[in-house]
Amino acid sequence: MSKVWLVTSAGSGIGAAITSAALKAGDRVVATGRNLDRIRAVHGAAASENIDFVQLDVADASQAQTAVDAAVARFGRIDVLVNNAGYSILGNFEAITSAEFEQQIATNFYGVAHLMRAALPVMRHQRSGYIINISSVAGVVGQKHCSAYGASKFAVEGLSLAIAEEVARFGINITVVEPGFFRTDLLAPSNVRWATRKIDDYAEEGCPEAMWGGYDGAQTGDPSKLGEALVELAGRKTPPKVFVAGSDAMAMVAPAIEARLTEMRADEALSRSTDGAFQPA
Repeated sequence: MSKVWLVTSAGSGIGAAITSAALKAGDRVVATGRNLDRIRAVHGAAASENIDFVQLDVADASQAQTAVDAAVARFGRIDVLVNNAGYSILGNFEAITSAEFEQQIATNFYGVAHLMRAALPVMRHQRSGYIINISSVAGVVGQKHCSAYGASKFAVEGLSLAIAEEVARFGINITVVEPGFFRTDLLAPSNVRWATRKIDDYAEEGCPEAMWGGYDGAQTGDPSKLGEALVELAGRKTPPKVFVAGSDAMAMVAPAIEARLTEMRADEALSRSTDGAFQPA
């Protein structure tokens, strides 16, 4: 049976690739985003009975609920929710204003929470569903100039793993995807945002724009291949809770996890020394 997908930010990058891959697999898609003209331009050739276009700013909880309601009204169910919408603000933590930090969290974290809150009742009623939350290598590995972006993605990972434990009994699975550098517009000048403040003490290391700007257009990851991979995961009875996407991501994530284990084991005795004498009955 064909699946019904709801994909956020479906007009470009990974979201567009997932939408195309799902349509190619014979599934139906509710393609959402803030710019519907752009989404229609990308996916307009799809058969009209297989796709619907819905306006959505994920930071707005009411729009998230409206998008979910529209998906159910059009196709009767939601089998796969893909939380892909997001952007990056880069710069040293001290150079990022509180307002900039909060806006990053509002889109990248609360956007995910809003869509999950709206979609989970539908999936519970169905007693089935699959949620794919697009995180990042920055959601598992600390990276320079990525404090706001990384915090938003670390939060998505914690949210996803916790809710996965709550909803598994309803036949709902959740996968966190940790992509490396994929050839999207995340770092394009029209999309990336840079911290507005400048602090002289950090100037010696060079500006964030110089460090990160060179990656734009030179990323090794292919969004279309990631889209195909996620369609494959959606077809599994038991998909993974975490999926690391890209050879560069594997090269960064695996050593980081191994280093944490090494540090944890090195201080195991000190860790155990914090136990109290109380023994539960």
